[in-house]
Amino acid sequence: MRIVLLSLVFSCVASSLLACGQHSDCPVGERFYRIVLPEGDNATEPMPALVFAHGFRGTAKGVLRNPKLRALASDLGAALIAVKSVGSGWDLPNGPRTLKSDGSSEFTYFDAVIDDATTRFPIDKNRIVMSGFSAGGMMTWNLACSRPDRFAGFVPIAGTFWLSPPETCAQPATSIIHIHGDQDKTVPLLGRRIGPTKQGEVPAVLDMYASFGAFGQPERHRYDGLSCKERRTEGGDLLDFCLFSGGHWFDPEHLRHGWKKLEEAGRL
Repeated sequence: MRIVLLSLVFSCVASSLLACGQHSDCPVGERFYRIVLPEGDNATEPMPALVFAHGFRGTAKGVLRNPKLRALASDLGAALIAVKSVGSGWDLPNGPRTLKSDGSSEFTYFDAVIDDATTRFPIDKNRIVMSGFSAGGMMTWNLACSRPDRFAGFVPIAGTFWLSPPETCAQPATSIIHIHGDQDKTVPLLGRRIGPTKQGEVPAVLDMYASFGAFGQPERHRYDGLSCKERRTEGGDLLDFCLFSGGHWFDPEHLRHGWKKLEEAGRL
């Protein structure tokens, strides 16, 4: 009888650990993430994943409420992982409330999310793309610089480093497709002052990373709704800067563009 009871307890614990997803939290330490798998997926083969970081005052729940974003991930055959900051914003170096931060707490959190998600779900750890909007785009750039080996590529949207780009980043250089509205007044391309600090300047960040990664000269290309300057390394990594006509928002189809570029480059 005791063995049966213990088995039931362990079974319940195991079920509770696995019962996380779109409508319930997946705990990692004192934090959590949420996840939704592609529609109709039987989870028999490892799949790619899209990790998406919300903007200021956003939530993981809110990210997964976006039907177009969910549909995009499902169409790509990818798990959509929504991460959550502590409080209203990400702990980023030089931010208005995090001036003295080195970002390490966030990097540790993202390491934990990837390790947990690839253990719980059939996710291919070599095909994970990091993206985010606004403050989430800032988080994406910080991860591209500090954790390039944990992701297949990065698609930051309407956000970059606070204040100024770092002097250098962790190797290896990675693939980045930066997307931004040409009339963005919330996070302008040249940034704006907020309290004791300032948003970074996108051209300065791109110049830094182009030099760091030994990317070639930019070539101009136009796509549906996007005007891009594209750089490549000899090894085929991407550094693209794509503008759309508009302000501080994003269309999931822009994210599809970044994903497809990574696929074409053999990064997914």
